[in-house]
Amino acid sequence: MTRRARIGRTRRLARKTAGALRRRRLLKPLVTVAAIGALTLSGALGYYYIQFSRIIDLRLHGERDRVIPRVFARPLIFSTGQTLGPTGAVARLNDIGYAERGHADLRGEFAVGDGTVTIVPRAGELAGRTVVLAFSPPVARKSSSRPGPTVRLTKIDIDGRVAPRVTLDPPVLTGLVTGGREKRRRVALDAMPARIREAVLAIEDRRFYYHPGVDPIRIVGALATNLAGSRNYLVGASTITQQLARNFFLSEEMAEEQQTRQRSLRRKLLEQFMAVILETKATKDEILELYLNDVYLGHRGSFAVHGVAEAARIFFGKDVTNLSLAESALVAGIIQSPYNHSPFTNIERAKERRNVVLRAMADADYISPDAAARAADEPISVVPGALDNEAPYFVDYMRQAFDEAWPGLTERAEPLDIYTTLDLNLQRAAQDAVRNGLARVDALLARRRRGRPRRAQAALLAVDPRSGDILAMVGGRFYNQSQFNRAVLARRQPGSTFKPFVYLAAFEQAADNGLADLTPATMVWDEPTTWTFDDQEWAPKNYEDEYDGHITLRRALALSRNIATIKVAEQTGFNAVAGLWRRTGVGQQELKGYPSIALGVFELSPLEVATAYTLFPNGGVIAPLRTIARVVTGGRTLAPAVEKGRVVARPATSYLVTNMLRSVINEGTGAGARAAGFTLDAAGKSGTTNDLRDAWFVGFTPELLAVVWVGLDDNQPLGLGGSQAALPIWTSFMLEALAGRPNLPFEAPEGVSFVEIDRDTGKLATPDCPRIASEAFLAGTEPLELCDLHRW
Repeated sequence: MTRRARIGRTRRLARKTAGALRRRRLLKPLVTVAAIGALTLSGALGYYYIQFSRIIDLRLHGERDRVIPRVFARPLIFSTGQTLGPTGAVARLNDIGYAERGHADLRGEFAVGDGTVTIVPRAGELAGRTVVLAFSPPVARKSSSRPGPTVRLTKIDIDGRVAPRVTLDPPVLTGLVTGGREKRRRVALDAMPARIREAVLAIEDRRFYYHPGVDPIRIVGALATNLAGSRNYLVGASTITQQLARNFFLSEEMAEEQQTRQRSLRRKLLEQFMAVILETKATKDEILELYLNDVYLGHRGSFAVHGVAEAARIFFGKDVTNLSLAESALVAGIIQSPYNHSPFTNIERAKERRNVVLRAMADADYISPDAAARAADEPISVVPGALDNEAPYFVDYMRQAFDEAWPGLTERAEPLDIYTTLDLNLQRAAQDAVRNGLARVDALLARRRRGRPRRAQAALLAVDPRSGDILAMVGGRFYNQSQFNRAVLARRQPGSTFKPFVYLAAFEQAADNGLADLTPATMVWDEPTTWTFDDQEWAPKNYEDEYDGHITLRRALALSRNIATIKVAEQTGFNAVAGLWRRTGVGQQELKGYPSIALGVFELSPLEVATAYTLFPNGGVIAPLRTIARVVTGGRTLAPAVEKGRVVARPATSYLVTNMLRSVINEGTGAGARAAGFTLDAAGKSGTTNDLRDAWFVGFTPELLAVVWVGLDDNQPLGLGGSQAALPIWTSFMLEALAGRPNLPFEAPEGVSFVEIDRDTGKLATPDCPRIASEAFLAGTEPLELCDLHRW
């Protein structure tokens, strides 16, 4: 090697060595930076892992221990003679969470046969025994106010023994969720049918049981599908665990995204990271159970619907165990876009999405292609009024009373069960009566008015007058459209429904002063009359300007004659009438002794009217209304404070008015109830206010009192009287509510005597009198004169 070659080689080696040294000098800080970065990232991940683990642990611990307070109605009762068919019985059994089977063998199961329903009770004295309900064939109704044929429960068989009635579990109305307007029911995963679990897994996360919280395979597949554009929508890659993490722990970030309508990469990374941590903290079954109980499935009214169990109730009126394959697929399909895929929003889109779920279930081998095809051919049949089946107006009112009686109790961690006074059978009857009655009112208004008719509203309140228990409450047409509870909050003039209190004040004054000139048989002149009060003239009229001349007080009340009633109030003293009303403690207004008081020219709510009317079947004592029977929490039973009833009048005077109110239904403004087929002994009073603005009917038997109001929310004239708009609703409700019940009479108390009188003169009847009636009197006030009108 020459000298020049050696020098060149040496120079090349030197340059190479220098380059290596330069690279080492450059690489060292890069390695240092990378190491520091790795340590920082590891520290950050470790920090966030610890922080997120604490958050997840706390939330999971809270969810595992979380108890949603439950609200119960009265125990479900089936009784012979009840107007109920197999379909209605199945609906009631869904209310108490019984599972429909081909053959009922286990507790909490039922099976539908040919005109029968077989039940195996879950609890109580009949637990595990076999109960068979037998129903009559459909019979055409005599009443036009209730559409469709009548089907009755004709026989109840308990292990071969015939019984008049059977009592089952109390149905759960709803759960009370604190902090928001939500509807949800907690159901254990093993209590959910396989078809609902499989439907959700097939469409939301088919590899749920095989990934660690994030599914890389699905992410790649979704990316490829979206890039290829093979579907007309973007395919997501969020797993069930990610969705749960998003909804449970990242609600604030989600709310911010919804406001800005921009997806955040940071939120997505946090979601994936938390999903991986969540998988280390809970089992797959726990995650799936939490998800199925928490997933958002849209709104009904002001309530957010969470969980598949609540969705089964809201969409189909069923317990989740009784969902069909097609119904399960529909619920699962809603998860992706609750508004767009809701059958209440767009039935065609809901059906399309349901069928996508069915195909996914077949692709996942959960069901056969034939089963998917058959289910896809089924029509979607939802229950628009299912939310109302949970008695939301009643629950709202009960919740207010509960929070006032036991503030903060719903926020405790211990179990809480609230047993209410609501009778679900009567609640269903009330809802049906209001719905059908308003449809009839709509038709009447449409024929009378040009242009777009306004939709009337109604309220119905049913109570047990003996105890004050509220048995049914309907506050409007549909709760999902309006949460304003007209049964409690709508304050309107009671009109003629106040008249019985005028007559009660008259009889009370007669009893106080030992007078015999104010009795149901007392005669009064019913003719156009003008009153002067405070230098003002007032000339009221009777309804449709009809006047009867000489008329008994009974007949005046039965026909709701205004002039006769004002004259009775005048004779009694307007201040005395106001004073008696003040003794009831009902209402917010301090009534003055003006002549117009006799016609109910002040404001009351249906709840207040019902409260006041309890004194008539209750011997002159107001029965305070209540919604809560008892509360069970932490092994303790709490009873609501007992409010003592107000004594307003004597039992005898109260009976006189009650007996007069029987004539309203038998021959007066409420006689339409008899024409519709209502035969039980009952008393009542119609009410119509000025300009036909409000329509009322209040009626009662010894065991059930119901108030119906019909009117317009803007307080404009309805154009219909109480007998036209409210009475048919009341009649329809009472026919259903009391079907199969015995005919109980109103028992006369001590101090009441009966005398046969001539109906035209109010005097003692003679054999020549063509119209004789047995009239009730306070002892010692019976008429002494014989009828001289019909002597020959």
